[in-house]
Amino acid sequence: MDGDLDSRPTSRARAQPQPDLRRVVYRETHSSRAAVAIVAAVLVMGLAGYGLLESAVHAIGQPAWLIEPQLAAERIVALPAGIPPLLLGASGAVVAMVGMFFLLNAILPGKRARHVLNGIGTSSAVVVDDEVIASALARSARLAANVTPEQVMVVVSRRQAIVNVRPTSGVPVAEAAVLAAVQDELSGMSLVPVPDVRVNISTVGVIGA
Repeated sequence: MDGDLDSRPTSRARAQPQPDLRRVVYRETHSSRAAVAIVAAVLVMGLAGYGLLESAVHAIGQPAWLIEPQLAAERIVALPAGIPPLLLGASGAVVAMVGMFFLLNAILPGKRARHVLNGIGTSSAVVVDDEVIASALARSARLAANVTPEQVMVVVSRRQAIVNVRPTSGVPVAEAAVLAAVQDELSGMSLVPVPDVRVNISTVGVIGA
């Protein structure tokens, strides 16, 4: 009895994924924010350095390099006076887009177009590009619909797989058969997360060769 109780924690520990492996998989499925963070840091450091330089030049009584700090502050406070509306609107749009870029990079998960294959053990992991998954699903859909590769287009995202089929004129395509074939292919992949499948059969057929 004691031996059985002692073996249970060991079994649970072996069943848990390795922490290092989870970090590796996360890095492979999520884009790095290092480049954006470096750009933001350089911009802040540049603005702070310029402000410090102008303040130092002003303190020793030398002419400003670009604009006096006090004059710049007065112009900012006086906005929008003295600036053409078109220029003000364009400047505001640029600032808003830059701010939105950094904001979205900060709050969005930044997931790459990749999926993880599940059910392969705890010591290894396989990360697959969505393009590879789309190619495999397109092949299954093509065989089920009995059409050429040019008549099938598959788009795979993190949560959805959209299969677009253009049937041959005069040859009907069973949507249920295509859906079943694609879902069977997905079940064999054991993707994480599993995308929902949607099949679209075009009403305009393709003239057969």
